[in-house]
Amino acid sequence: MSKVPSLSYQKIINALQRDNWVVVRQKGSHIRLEKKLPDETLKITVPAHKPVKRSTLAKILKQARIDLDYFLDLL
Repeated sequence: MSKVPSLSYQKIINALQRDNWVVVRQKGSHIRLEKKLPDETLKITVPAHKPVKRSTLAKILKQARIDLDYFLDLL
C-alpha cells in the first residue's frame, strides 16, 4: 500500500471532483464537499492548507470512503 502524500488542498479538491464530489460552500479556511449516492449523501470538509497534513488527508479519505491507491490515480 502506498504512503499518504502531503498535498495542497487544491490538488485534493481537484482529485475529489474527478470522483464526482461537489464543492457546496466555503467558510473561512474550510471547504465543504458533498457526494450524492443512491441512498445517502456523503459530506467531507477539506481545510484550505498548504500542505494538508498527511494524517488529515488519511481521515478525509476514510470519511469519503476512498481507497488511497484509487485517490492517487485521481491525481
